[in-house]
Amino acid sequence: MHSIFKLNNGLRVAVESLQGVNSVAVGLWIKNGSRNEDMTNNGISHFIEHMLFKGTYNRNSKEIAEAIEDVGGQLNGFTGKESTCFYIKALKTHLELSLEILSDMLFNSKFSDEDIEKEKKVIGEEINMTEDSPEDLLSDLHCISIWGDDSLSLPILGEFNGINSFNREMLLKYVKSHYIPENSVLSICGNIDVKEIEKLSEKYFGHWEEVNREITNYSKPEIKKDHIYKKKKIEQLHFSLGIPGLPIEDPDLYSLIVLNNIFGGGTSSVLFQKLREEMGLCYSIYSYISSYNNTGIFSIYAGLSPKASQKAIYKIKEELQNFISLNISDDRLYKAKEQLKGSYFLGNETPSSKMFSNGKSLLIKNKILTEDDIMSKIDNITAASLSRVKNNTLKNGIYNSAFVGEKFDFERCKKIISE
Repeated sequence: MHSIFKLNNGLRVAVESLQGVNSVAVGLWIKNGSRNEDMTNNGISHFIEHMLFKGTYNRNSKEIAEAIEDVGGQLNGFTGKESTCFYIKALKTHLELSLEILSDMLFNSKFSDEDIEKEKKVIGEEINMTEDSPEDLLSDLHCISIWGDDSLSLPILGEFNGINSFNREMLLKYVKSHYIPENSVLSICGNIDVKEIEKLSEKYFGHWEEVNREITNYSKPEIKKDHIYKKKKIEQLHFSLGIPGLPIEDPDLYSLIVLNNIFGGGTSSVLFQKLREEMGLCYSIYSYISSYNNTGIFSIYAGLSPKASQKAIYKIKEELQNFISLNISDDRLYKAKEQLKGSYFLGNETPSSKMFSNGKSLLIKNKILTEDDIMSKIDNITAASLSRVKNNTLKNGIYNSAFVGEKFDFERCKKIISE
């Protein structure tokens, strides 16, 4: 069972004890990502994430890494659209060390001018890697066609010009205003003692104070009807089609997950069986859900020969219409629910997976769902809830798209989508 407590400074701490393991996972979650940015500072959240690994007034970057790796642990971080996380996985005997390292990185990072200039080059190469990856590039382009000028469309990595404008003063000012305890969660899971966690959390994070308070409040962006194409000299054409989905807080989200799994979530799905197995139109095709605060999108991705693009889009639209009108049988619904249960529970049995799940849930939803809560939500999915969700999402049809590749008729593809 998990427990939640709050320090006097507003930092929420999520704790879950697993006595049958020998490890712990500790994650510091900040409710800040690329969605908190604008065109003048896009990429700053990701840049700051990198900088916290570059050295503190107590340790240089190598010593930070060695402090954890020398005791068999792992240290890493990531930035998303709505959150940033720094985490450590280690043996249970190194719990305090893990908390001390994260605290040192958060409060004592140097942000030296020299390191900032080096990291501009490193992140520049990371941006180049995205440009070389059609699927990553497609994802960024599709966000623009979905949300337009809203900050949710901004790329997590930022762009070259913006990254090169960052300086120490700008970075530190952003940290002081966005990295605040009230906007953060400390998530800890593993072989731990809750009373010890209370003492250690206060010891290493109790002095965290707000300087320039900036509480995150997200917009409710309109989903656009737009289509974007970027020409790239590659063999395949990659495209993504977008249908209005559900926000992360919507109670019907689990029903949409089941619909996604049936329609395009795996090798037994409608899309895979029809377009790949029966028609041989593509190698890779799937659908997926992206849910955020106040908005969400249902996406269909395919990578295929440019010559097959129009036929594939026609077929996807046909199968989508068939799926909307299809009455899912009790047997198929039972199997879909069992698949969802298996996926959730098999993927949530380690300290690190529980730490990630608890931390993100408390940060974004301000609560943690227990395994019984999840089981109940899945069991409560009915034919009626699936029908309702279809009408609220899939029945809207394809709103937007993005394409990466060449040697295909973009205008014709747009017309097919809009017909």
